[in-house]
Amino acid sequence: MECLCCWITTRKLLMVLSFLVLSSRTARSEEDRDTLWDAWGPWSDCSRTCGGGASYSLRRCLSSRSCEGRNIRYRTCSNVDCPPEAGDFRAQQCSAHNDVKHQGQLYEWLPVYNDPDNPCSLKCQAKGTSLVVELAPKVLDGTRCYTESLDMCISGACQIVGCDHQLGSTTKDDNCGVCNGDGSTCRLVRGQYKSQLSSNKCKT
Repeated sequence: MECLCCWITTRKLLMVLSFLVLSSRTARSEEDRDTLWDAWGPWSDCSRTCGGGASYSLRRCLSSRSCEGRNIRYRTCSNVDCPPEAGDFRAQQCSAHNDVKHQGQLYEWLPVYNDPDNPCSLKCQAKGTSLVVELAPKVLDGTRCYTESLDMCISGACQIVGCDHQLGSTTKDDNCGVCNGDGSTCRLVRGQYKSQLSSNKCKT
């Protein structure tokens, strides 16, 4: 019985040692992988001054072979509302082609929103016609994928953006309009609403 207990204890000890060796190798492997890259560079200027844009940072591969991982990373920036006179960002990109002839003719271009197939291409419609043309394969970084969403186009791909304005975040506003809230800051009131204005009109 004692020999059996010793064998079990030895077996457990060997398993623990094997796990530690494997973990150490994995840590070294990840460390070696990271040392093949140069440090991340500074963040670029934001693609927009308001309304939510994108900024990027680059790093250089130091190995003569290819490095594992990405050489570019993104973050959101300028997450403040634009003034009303600033206009719509996608509409600005369409109107930039107004002075460029299409098939020998000038058009006033209006934005086409919420394209289900490719929301990050610049599709515009010639005003007063049914002509819809893809004027650019990619909209500028920071353009909203859809009108009722914070998701934004970056390098031609639609990226998820949460209510916290972070890329890849799935946080949403709760029923009270609070970002990542639990719905406890407001309550539903049922009943009939009668405005003071209508009451005053009845008295006169």
